[in-house]
Amino acid sequence: MSIKKTGSAEWQGSLKEGKGTVSTQSGSLKDNPYGFKQRFEGQPGTNPEELIAAAHASCYSMALSMILGEAGHEAESIKTLATVTLDQDASGFSVTQVHLDTTARIPGADQAAFEDAANKAKTGCPISKLLTAEITLDAKLEG
Repeated sequence: MSIKKTGSAEWQGSLKEGKGTVSTQSGSLKDNPYGFKQRFEGQPGTNPEELIAAAHASCYSMALSMILGEAGHEAESIKTLATVTLDQDASGFSVTQVHLDTTARIPGADQAAFEDAANKAKTGCPISKLLTAEITLDAKLEG
């Protein structure tokens, strides 16, 4: 099975003064502004790292839900925050790390089974497989 999804971006102008828009095939993002000021100066809009963080958090949460289900557990809730680190070195900018911080409520699950599922999801979700950055995880099971 092969599924294809698209995203598009348009850009006008120089790096620092230019501006762009980003859209997704589904329309959930439509002409959302992005640019240098959104990326580095905190102006409203989005940026590539924020989009990667959202994609990774959502993919990880779904993968964890699947792995838990395969083990006979159904999550009442899974909340994941992905923090993407963009570093600059002599060769330019690189995404060097993604830290996943997840908290889950899973009736009947024990800590060991949860940690096993959480780590399998960290390495197994498609977005994790896409990234070459170091991926770290803090996983918390709520009672």
